[in-house]
Amino acid sequence: MKRKIITIDEEKCTGCGQCIPDCPEGALQLIDGKARLISDLFCDGLGACIGTCPEDAISVIEREAGAYDENEVIKNIARQGEAVIRAHLEHLAGDNEIDLYHQALTSLQEMQIPVPVHRGSPDHTGHQHTQNPFATCPGSAARTIEHTRDSSQPPVHIESELRQWPIQLKLLNPANPYLEDADLLIAADCVPFTYADFHQKLLKDRILIIFCPKLDSDIDEYITKLAEILKTHMIKSITTVHMIVPCCSGVTYVVNKALKSSGKDIPLQDFTITLQGTIAE
Repeated sequence: MKRKIITIDEEKCTGCGQCIPDCPEGALQLIDGKARLISDLFCDGLGACIGTCPEDAISVIEREAGAYDENEVIKNIARQGEAVIRAHLEHLAGDNEIDLYHQALTSLQEMQIPVPVHRGSPDHTGHQHTQNPFATCPGSAARTIEHTRDSSQPPVHIESELRQWPIQLKLLNPANPYLEDADLLIAADCVPFTYADFHQKLLKDRILIIFCPKLDSDIDEYITKLAEILKTHMIKSITTVHMIVPCCSGVTYVVNKALKSSGKDIPLQDFTITLQGTIAE
């Protein structure tokens, strides 16, 4: 197929390597002292590498090339860690590559890799979200979850570990006294329905705050309210727990923003729950 793809002028290329970090897809490598395009499958043709080449050796042309494969790209960059995944998502979002962006999120979800907090996601019009960047993601796709159960085992009664009310962040008063000297559990709305051991393994001895980063519209309000809670009270620890679907990473985004705004240094741990009801590695 004919499509846009980068080309490198070997005579101009000095092998400085400045283009390599700006290709999060991993399409470029230094080989024999020159930058080389190692696979058509990894090059999206958007030219993120062009701006950092001091020799003007990289350009975008149209030629016969293998189709760009977002799934293969994600497999390649997933091995390189969270920072590279973040750079790739921001690269796609910044160029309003809506379909590729959603393919990337879906691939990460299928690989059970949490989506790192990153700048802006494009919507269906090609504009980036400013108020709630987590509102658009493939996390609402319908699916059936199969479970194998031993029906001969009697049901087990589990006591509730809930220690306060209300629990929704929108309804919470930052001045509530039960927040003082508390260990906070900040969870996405769907987590308690998915993780069967929620009360015993996560909620026990903690104060619960829940919200949905996808459906709740004013994320900035949540950041402000949570920051006020952290500033006003002595908080011993924070535990965040969210689903593996991409939009749910907004929970950690809100908490990290609030923690930074509060100026507090509070121990923080994070858990990701799979659609099968387990804690992800």
